[in-house]
Amino acid sequence: MWRPAVLGFAACAAFAASVHAGPRVYSLDQCADQYVLALSDRADIVGLSKRATKADSYLAARARGLPQRRATSEAVLASAPAVVVRYWGGDARLVADLERRGVRVVAIDDAADFQGVRANIRRVAAALDQRGAGEGLIARMDARLAAARGAWGGAGALYLTSGGDTAGRATLIDAMLRAAGLTNLVAVAGFPTLSLESLVLSPPAALVLGFFDAEADAFQHWSLGRRASLRRLAEQRAIVSLPAALLGCPAWFAADAVERLAAARPSAQFHRPPEGEGG
Repeated sequence: MWRPAVLGFAACAAFAASVHAGPRVYSLDQCADQYVLALSDRADIVGLSKRATKADSYLAARARGLPQRRATSEAVLASAPAVVVRYWGGDARLVADLERRGVRVVAIDDAADFQGVRANIRRVAAALDQRGAGEGLIARMDARLAAARGAWGGAGALYLTSGGDTAGRATLIDAMLRAAGLTNLVAVAGFPTLSLESLVLSPPAALVLGFFDAEADAFQHWSLGRRASLRRLAEQRAIVSLPAALLGCPAWFAADAVERLAAARPSAQFHRPPEGEGG
């Protein structure tokens, strides 16, 4: 009489193993949260960051109900993960301690283009034994990029954050602008701070705003943003305001931002700026 019960238990155990076959995984920061939430079964997630359910978390809704923990050796080891994913969370000492204890730590790299994003997805997906899911994310990202390609026909635009910074060459923001057919008016590399007076005196034809949703009223916290002329500039020249949830992580949803840029294209396109024009 016991054999059917034993066989039934074994079958249930085998089914459970097939459903949750991935490694136990812990995320150290908000960017890593997005990768873990997209690529792991919920039952395999033993820890997300304390920012996983914040408004600027892309998959905040999916994170609800999952454990949120600190980026410390004690918290991580108590959760007994096999894999830890990080972008900026934790420090070198934490990473060394975890690796010494046999925990695999997988790093998300900064990405200056979508090829770098693809490499990040494949690296994390492989570590989580979810290569198929990773390729699915890449396919959806590439489909969005293909649909948006060339939408603006080379029109010039300047990216501006609520803190007064911009983005130039060799950045993912630059790759996003180009993916939508925009020409980045910032010629230097990296993330320089703009001269806001010069911006008002010589405004670009189009502004792409970023992170303005991160504060209730970004202009009230921006020293020069209280000037009416700057407020008018943003109101008149902004083609789209990209939320923080799309910008804080080198991930597949950067293509969502490209899609928004493409959708903001007016029926009458701007002209491409002359060679060398812009900051």
